[in-house]
Amino acid sequence: MEIKSADERREEIINACEELYQSKSFKEITLKDISEKTTFSRPSIYNYFQTKEEIFLAILKREYEKWIKDLANIYLKNDKLKKDEFATKIAKTIEKREQLLKLLSMNLYDMEANSRMEQLIEFKKSYGESLKAVRKCLDKFFKNMSEEEKDKFVFSFFPLMYGIYPYTRATEKQKEAMKKAEVPFKFFSIYKMVYESIMKLL
Repeated sequence: MEIKSADERREEIINACEELYQSKSFKEITLKDISEKTTFSRPSIYNYFQTKEEIFLAILKREYEKWIKDLANIYLKNDKLKKDEFATKIAKTIEKREQLLKLLSMNLYDMEANSRMEQLIEFKKSYGESLKAVRKCLDKFFKNMSEEEKDKFVFSFFPLMYGIYPYTRATEKQKEAMKKAEVPFKFFSIYKMVYESIMKLL
């Protein structure tokens, strides 16, 4: 029988939680559910994560790391980009990260509040790297922007990401409630919402 390393076991736990999140809500998922999807017992999970929120935070960290790679590819593979080209490329990277958007909009507070400081710091490092990756792209492709304008872009765009999921993934129940409340509802795709927001910010 193959003995798994600590990193492999950690990944197995994260993957099990991620799989459950496709069909169950954050609140419904328990450590017991997660352990049943792995090859080891629930007490063993505590060697890696103290709470389910720490596992979800690890998923979110991984999502940021995937996005950072996409941002690095934009930076490395392009010498110049016009505003609309830049907006298109960034929108396409975020369109692939629906899980990141869902976790940001629905569960971030609980994840951060119920995670140990060392876990939170590791997550914040990845978040910080994503800020730097976007800023690096602005430095390369928009040399005429002032430092203040770049700061304004970054600190307007990142908070915007927290609201993308609810505006692009309204449930049938939410749509029905808005209709009965006579609130106009307009569907936005993730791509369109990000693209148009970036164009306005630039």
